[in-house]
Amino acid sequence: MPVVVKKDGRRETFDRFKILNGIKKACEKRPVSMAAMENVVQEIEKEVHNRMDKEISGVALGDLVMVQLKKLDHVAYVRFASVYRQFKDIGEFVDEIKKLLG
Repeated sequence: MPVVVKKDGRRETFDRFKILNGIKKACEKRPVSMAAMENVVQEIEKEVHNRMDKEISGVALGDLVMVQLKKLDHVAYVRFASVYRQFKDIGEFVDEIKKLLG
C-alpha cells in the first residue's frame, strides 16, 4: 500500500483501520451493517492499490471515502463531509446537502 501524504506534509503508512474507524463514526446509529462498512474499506483499498502510485494525498484518500459513503448512506456522507471539509458555518453544511439532493 502507498504512503498517505497529509496536508501538513507528514507521511503515514496507509491504515485500513483508520479509514474503517472514520467510516464507523460517520455511520454511527445508521442502518449500515459492519459488512457494508468493510466492503467500503475494501473498495477504497482496491482503488488505492490500482493507482500504482507510491503515495496518495490525504485529500485524494478522503475523496475516495466520500464517494463510497455517498453510495452507502447519505447521512453518513454528510457527517463525514462536515468533518473532512471542515465546514465553517451552517451555510456550507446546507450547500453540501443541496448538492446531495439536487
